[in-house]
Amino acid sequence: IGNLRIDAIIQNQYGGHSQYLTIQGCYPTTNNVLTSVVVLRPLRRYLFVTAMPLAVVITSIYWTLLLLFPHLIVAQDFGTPGEGSSSSEAPAPFYLPLSIDLALHACPAISLVIDFFIFERKYTKTEVNVAVPAIVVAYAVFYGSWVEFCSSKNNGVFPYPFLTQSPLPGRVLIYAGSAVLATVSFRLLNKLHPRT
Repeated sequence: IGNLRIDAIIQNQYGGHSQYLTIQGCYPTTNNVLTSVVVLRPLRRYLFVTAMPLAVVITSIYWTLLLLFPHLIVAQDFGTPGEGSSSSEAPAPFYLPLSIDLALHACPAISLVIDFFIFERKYTKTEVNVAVPAIVVAYAVFYGSWVEFCSSKNNGVFPYPFLTQSPLPGRVLIYAGSAVLATVSFRLLNKLHPRT
């Protein structure tokens, strides 16, 4: 992303790249891979509880919005006049190159789900019913608070257009809905897992 025009805009905003849920999702995914050595295996299972639901939510929301409602997820490239617009001053939508898009918004979820079914064992009922919802809710509160704070420093602009266009009650529902999606997706994948 560093050599794309939009990078300078993102870096000049409060929070920079870390205000994006996609980037937030890369941290636990990377840590999960780094803790794959046998000695750190117990730690890896708990990191996985954060990484997999987050990656699944990112992939699900991103690709659904990109394919069905791109104006809600695609940022404007503030340096390029829009083609086909009635105003030459209107910014054009900014699309990531496909290779970067897939690396950020598809590969983490796909690799974690495959990893889960091949190398991990199923999580216990207590882990699924207590630990997962607690971790997911804690992360939703953290991210919601963080992105709201960043927006307050960025003149009310959020990293994603659908958040900028939504009033606070709508954003709270979005954060809560994402937490529900993360919890349900984890439970479903765990239920489909063949090994105990």
